[in-house]
Amino acid sequence: MALKLARHGTTRDMTSGSIIRQIILFALPLMLGNIFQMMYNTVDSIVVGNFVGKEALAAVGSTTMIVNMLVFFFNGFSVGAGVVIAQHFGARDMERLHSAVETTVAVTFVMCVLFTLIGVAGVRPMLRLMSTPDDVFEDAVDYLTIYFWGFSGLLIYNTGSGILRAVGDTTRPLMFLALTSILNIVLDLVFVIGLKAGIAGVAYATILSQLISAVLVLRLLTNTKDIYRLTWRDLRIEWPVLRRIFAVGLPAGIQSVITAFSNVFVQSYVNHFGSSCMAGWSCYNKLDQFIMLPMQSTAMAATTFVSQNIGAKQYERADRGTWTTILLSLGITLAVAVVLVIFAEPAVRLFSQDPSVIGFGVLFMRSNTFFLLFNCVNHTLAGALRGRGDSRAPMFIMLLSFVLIRQIYLFVVTRFVANTPFLVGFGYPVGWMCCCAIEVTYYFVRWGRRARQQGA
Repeated sequence: MALKLARHGTTRDMTSGSIIRQIILFALPLMLGNIFQMMYNTVDSIVVGNFVGKEALAAVGSTTMIVNMLVFFFNGFSVGAGVVIAQHFGARDMERLHSAVETTVAVTFVMCVLFTLIGVAGVRPMLRLMSTPDDVFEDAVDYLTIYFWGFSGLLIYNTGSGILRAVGDTTRPLMFLALTSILNIVLDLVFVIGLKAGIAGVAYATILSQLISAVLVLRLLTNTKDIYRLTWRDLRIEWPVLRRIFAVGLPAGIQSVITAFSNVFVQSYVNHFGSSCMAGWSCYNKLDQFIMLPMQSTAMAATTFVSQNIGAKQYERADRGTWTTILLSLGITLAVAVVLVIFAEPAVRLFSQDPSVIGFGVLFMRSNTFFLLFNCVNHTLAGALRGRGDSRAPMFIMLLSFVLIRQIYLFVVTRFVANTPFLVGFGYPVGWMCCCAIEVTYYFVRWGRRARQQGA
């Protein structure tokens, strides 16, 4: 098979040229793509909140943490694969890059089967663990069961887009997401309003749209003439490659899963206040995700940028790119946060017209939003560390901050201070601030100038 480096603008070599320009050109399509991907669940919430009821809205919102546990673990694997592929791309090691692509796709198919079975079997136990109220329980079961049966579409798309991101291509994943997000909106309206399918309708709309995105990305990988082409006859798991992927990706996946599992307990604290508070918390989380977009996109940019430059042994450039990305993330996130805080009430009204739901949603928005600026540093530094192959440190730091410290805070304030929605919701900023302080300290201590020059 003839292997070649793409010459048609579909990949992006980030080892030369303007740092800020490279990061913006990479992150902007990624950010827009993340907006479209988020629209899947957001549109589900808007449709059920306005056309089914607040109980259905609470049911969809209460499923988010459960879905995230499996998605985040898989995304950890995807991060590891992306780092390995990007480092080979930066080093111009095309044979190993090809092996990494085939191994990544093969493992993804195995995980599709496992995660579908685990997801379907775990629906009721997880909802019980979250103390899901009886008035939303069965709706949540219906939504999650359908969602997990179609889970493979999301996993396959995430793998394909991760491969493309590793070689600098964020434009075509954006195109696929734009198309399927619009399709999801149309299907939501058809199933819920036209066919009166209720909460099951939005689940069917989501999995059908995700299936189409998976087909599109597999078709692209199969038909491209570039180095990252998927060759089905070469599809196999190469264990040395998989070990490298897991060395980076497994800590990231474990950290994300345990954090998501911890957030299940946070959700149980929120559930204590009833369906109106649950629905308001759900509205806040949907809007919170939009504020998270810049930092998530720039963190992915940092991972790819650092990975390619470490592969090319340009350690100083990798470091400059890290701090440039943090500043960019802070600026964009601050602008988005200001707009959403000012317009918090009309933003929450998109999901529900219930005054009590709106009140809780606005409370969480205005108390927590600006503290997300700490997460700009957290996620970008974590992405940069993983790009260097240092995946264990961000795992331990985030587990300490987002799980242990957050759970201790919730336990103490709800039992010895006051059990109020405000104090429960503020558990998130407490974790973000602790993580920022620890992670910045670690980065300066571990990755000083001498360590960078040695490529330690």
